[in-house]
Amino acid sequence: MSVKKLNVGLVGAGFMGKAHVVAYSNMPKLFWPAPFYPVFKTVCDIVPEIAEDAKERFGFEKCCTDYMDIINDPEIDIVSICTPNNVHAEVAIAALNAGKHVLCEKPISATTEEAKAMAEAAAKAAEKGVVSMCAYQYRRVPAIDEAKKIIESGAIGELTNVRTQYLQSWSADPSSPLSWRFEKKTAGSGTLGDIATHAMDIAQYLAGDITELVSIVKTYIKERPVQEGGVDLLGTVKLGPDAKKKPVDVDDEVSILCKYAGGAVGSVEATRMAWGRNNYITVEAHGTKGSITWKYERLNELEVCYGMDDKDGERGFKKIYTGPANPHGDVTWNIPGMNIGYGELKAIEIYEFGKAIVEGYQPTTNFQVGYQLDRVCDAILESAEKHAWVTVK
Repeated sequence: MSVKKLNVGLVGAGFMGKAHVVAYSNMPKLFWPAPFYPVFKTVCDIVPEIAEDAKERFGFEKCCTDYMDIINDPEIDIVSICTPNNVHAEVAIAALNAGKHVLCEKPISATTEEAKAMAEAAAKAAEKGVVSMCAYQYRRVPAIDEAKKIIESGAIGELTNVRTQYLQSWSADPSSPLSWRFEKKTAGSGTLGDIATHAMDIAQYLAGDITELVSIVKTYIKERPVQEGGVDLLGTVKLGPDAKKKPVDVDDEVSILCKYAGGAVGSVEATRMAWGRNNYITVEAHGTKGSITWKYERLNELEVCYGMDDKDGERGFKKIYTGPANPHGDVTWNIPGMNIGYGELKAIEIYEFGKAIVEGYQPTTNFQVGYQLDRVCDAILESAEKHAWVTVK
């Protein structure tokens, strides 16, 4: 079977760059016939040694240190953006204007003004058939998609409350170095943009856009030792007491109460300071007839309570092991319980991206969705400053 080949240019060869390469590689192996077959054309990183290493490691034909070499290459069809947040806008807009499809890591940008410009450029490019996508992969967990189906079927009634959490611990140690993720000029925000947006995206996917909120935003560690080199170490390396220190000007923890467009209320919590929590994402949705609960540490399991159908004394949660019968079940092998992980989630993301390109539509996590999440982040910061409820603009 002949499958269309699309040439890929990767900008940023660090942690997320590796995740994108693994996903592009695995997508045709898991989803066949695939919407397209990726060809690794050019990888770009501002550090020449990292670019050269990525070329050899990931199997790209070429490497460069200037992303415009990718933008100006007429052979490249797709640009994957895995840079720090403050570079997203300039690379994405240049790629869209050049007629290239764009997959951009989250949050969409470091500022709402840049996010707006990206959404506008994406809308203009869409008129010419160009597809853009923001990488909120956790909503593509088969169990989350199954939860969406159950909610839309009315099986748990009208949604009343949706609560999400995203808890990590990698920056809880004060000796964890100050990478770009702790500087507002490059990241835009801290925990808020880095992981809270994932929790909010899942919540909005299930309950509708957040319309009003009140928040608490906290920074606990005011300064950190300066990291040497440009690679984001994500807390895996500790620096000694004699290391030079710089101020931290972003948040460590975010908590909000909110109202959703669909009529439900709820809460979102996110922190990178929770000792014992590594990548702890949870969802709990309550309706007038039942409830749904899920957590990422057991991402292949969804628990549902059909409260109105159970007898008194026998009411509780039923566990569903996701597999071939659930959304994107093709990637969960052949038997429920054989399980998938982060790599398969990114492959699902690439599949959705490629399907949108080939079939000519914008994916569910398009740039407008990323821009809307940036507006929610603005409202969170405004609410924390005012100590008051705020309407999302």
